[in-house]
Amino acid sequence: MDASTSQGVLAPTVKLLIGGKLVESKTTQWHEVINPATQQVLARVPESTPEEIAAAVASAKEAFKTWRKTSLMARGRIFLKYQELIRAHMKELAAILTAEQGKTLPDAEGDVFRGLEIVEHAASIGTLQLGEVGNNIATGVDTFTMLQPLGVCAGITPFNFPAMIPLWMFPMAIACGNTFVLKPSQQDPMVTMRLCELAIEAGVPAGVLNVVHGTADAVNAICDHPDIKAISFVGSTKVGTHVYHRASLAGKRVQCMMGAKNHAIVMPDANKEQALNALIGASFGAAGQRCMAISVMVLVGDAQKWIPDIVAKAKDLKVNVGTADGTDLGPLITCAARDRVEGLIEQGVKEGAKLELDGRNPTVKGYEKGNFVGPTIFSGVKPGMTIYDQEVFGPVLCIVQADNLDEAIEFINANPNGNGTAIFTRSGAAARQFKEDVDVGQVGVNLPVPVPVSLFSFTGSRGSKLGDLGPYGKQVVLFYTQTKTVTERWFDEAEHHAMNTTISLK
Repeated sequence: MDASTSQGVLAPTVKLLIGGKLVESKTTQWHEVINPATQQVLARVPESTPEEIAAAVASAKEAFKTWRKTSLMARGRIFLKYQELIRAHMKELAAILTAEQGKTLPDAEGDVFRGLEIVEHAASIGTLQLGEVGNNIATGVDTFTMLQPLGVCAGITPFNFPAMIPLWMFPMAIACGNTFVLKPSQQDPMVTMRLCELAIEAGVPAGVLNVVHGTADAVNAICDHPDIKAISFVGSTKVGTHVYHRASLAGKRVQCMMGAKNHAIVMPDANKEQALNALIGASFGAAGQRCMAISVMVLVGDAQKWIPDIVAKAKDLKVNVGTADGTDLGPLITCAARDRVEGLIEQGVKEGAKLELDGRNPTVKGYEKGNFVGPTIFSGVKPGMTIYDQEVFGPVLCIVQADNLDEAIEFINANPNGNGTAIFTRSGAAARQFKEDVDVGQVGVNLPVPVPVSLFSFTGSRGSKLGDLGPYGKQVVLFYTQTKTVTERWFDEAEHHAMNTTISLK
């Protein structure tokens, strides 16, 4: 169905990017891109046709023939230019992101900046894509490896970080010599498209980067296409599991970063003010719509007395439209997301958790139609309660209690997810035990969101990840390349002449 503005005028369409050109889709199916604070229809995004997806892949396959031969240094220079363009357009990109996704302008700039760090890393591809050499492995024999690109790769990205996560994917894939087909979230694709336009302006050749749009059919087409060699996915556990199994059965490399339930332990010796301030930001920032949000706080021993202080700090957070100064929480992405979070809050009450702070139905003057939910806190939460077992993906914090560190670590390890975790303590011994014993991929000590910088790789584990290698950093160079081993021997002229003489005498 076509989307329209309140005046009955069709909203602008989001284009496809195929063969270096922005292309109007011929689809008859459209999705609305809606401002979550106002319900204004910002744009229409197409459900790409099978023919359009095939054309994008064909364009990438053709471009790979020449792009794979492009020198490492030439590739790196494109990303030097690209990071310059992103910096120059930072305010514009943040404004687009806030309008379609809802997060605050500072959060939006942070979203872009964390992706920018990966672009900067991609510019160093000349040193990242180096093989190994063994001289004289046998007499006169050398062996070396080459990291060669795979071919056409694809990325499927979520709504919550529409700048950062696409920038996790296509810059490193392209820098490694691959070509790319990107499918951004249909809920907020505009900032992603602007980033792709800037990539073309920076010098990414026609066909090297392509963009299609859509939902389940587009995802399945990417999983099934025989010319796509690798897929990177970030999103929900349900969809990620589907993508991993379907694409793996089709013979592709797959990495899927999925859902989470991130715990933070607060020891009684922690710096109270610093710990609570950090954890409040990590729990409610981006309205809780991030896979690295701290959604469970484990209070150990006397730290259990800090619940009133936690509630007081959460009450001070400002819920408003993302463009307003001083806003701490913007709206959730859709009306359906708000309804789901409110339903989970109601379920938490029914299942016996204590509602310490109810964030439902906050008053946001002038934005009464917005998808707002304020900070919400439950105490007395236990496994088996829906608000603990499910990823809420909203501003809801669950508080549980533990008598000691051993009990707290055991509690975290019993959860099936392994994306991120943290401990707040002044004890080096406690921190060391936590780092060693906790079964989670990314660990923070006195910081709540331990997402590594671009030099390292995102390392979620267990139920939060499928696939061996993580996005960006050193691991993703291995993901986006095939190792070829060459063993060679060269004869000097005397040996060559002697061999030929022996052969001729025979």
